[in-house]
Amino acid sequence: MHWFADLMAAIGVVLNGIPQGIMAMGLGFAVFPTTFSFLLVAAINFIFHSVAPVSFQAESLALTGNLGRNTREFTSIIFGGSIIMAIIGFTGVLTRIVHLFGNHIITAMMAGVGIMLAKIALDMSKVHRHSLTGWLSILVAVITYLISKDLVWTICLSVILSSLYAVFGEHYQASLPANVTVRKFIFTKPMFNLRILRGALSLACLNIGANLSYGLITGQMTGIKPNPVNLNLLTSSQALADMGTSLLGGAPVETIISATASAPEPVIAGCLMMLIMAAILALGWLQKIGKYVPSSSIAGFLFVLGMFVTFPENAASALAGKEQLVAATTMLVTALVDPFVGLLSGGLLKVLLPLFASL
Repeated sequence: MHWFADLMAAIGVVLNGIPQGIMAMGLGFAVFPTTFSFLLVAAINFIFHSVAPVSFQAESLALTGNLGRNTREFTSIIFGGSIIMAIIGFTGVLTRIVHLFGNHIITAMMAGVGIMLAKIALDMSKVHRHSLTGWLSILVAVITYLISKDLVWTICLSVILSSLYAVFGEHYQASLPANVTVRKFIFTKPMFNLRILRGALSLACLNIGANLSYGLITGQMTGIKPNPVNLNLLTSSQALADMGTSLLGGAPVETIISATASAPEPVIAGCLMMLIMAAILALGWLQKIGKYVPSSSIAGFLFVLGMFVTFPENAASALAGKEQLVAATTMLVTALVDPFVGLLSGGLLKVLLPLFASL
């Protein structure tokens, strides 16, 4: 019965990814081209026996939407970030970057991202015309997570209940743009400006932290020692997937903490999850669901993910060492500005503090 357990784990992760795919559509990303990403990484994971799948990731979507101004800039940020991550992945310098900055700065940056996600969730609820939907989503998500400590239940209940309220209480039905629902590949030429450069660097910094934390956690869930996750392979495959789909106007996929790693056959379960997601996108089912799910329905999951999942663990790890001032600065600058500036400020402070102390 291993196949049934693998299938159930795969479906659970798919249920977690669908609302974040809807969030991607809310930002104007086409989701049909993302079929390419899921198929590519599924093939790479199967060939190289990697247990770490990719999917829609709320953190990267929220950050991209926060730093860009329109869909063209969003896809350009994704493309730029994927080039940076491809260089990091193929050269194998990910661990050297961590050694250079220090684990406490990386975890502090991730804690700052947690605060950023919570703020985005609150702003989404305040400014969206379906504001009650957003607040209801946050309320349901917080209650569900405090009771269950389960992110799948949290995202399912908060999105479903808030969407039902939006549809029946506020008569919500979205008219998605043609570029979001179209089921064909359309080349999207990247553009460049300083905002896109900043966004690409920030996205790369976020992915460095996510690949380390989420990738290694997924590997630990298998119970196999040593950790079966190849971080360079994970980084390279994710970068190639995003590079391809961004040129087609598609939504990005990133590293996630995946329950498929705890399945009897973690590689098969992860590949199965990505194949199911690819089928959902190719058949246009996500686009149909998205018409009845407002983007503010994801606010609850973003808030819980930021304040209850991402922030506490990373903040505790970052502030546990001796360089608490460096970690706190990285955390706050990341939350107030972006991950790249946060990481850079932490690195500079780490270098400057000993110099000032020796004067």
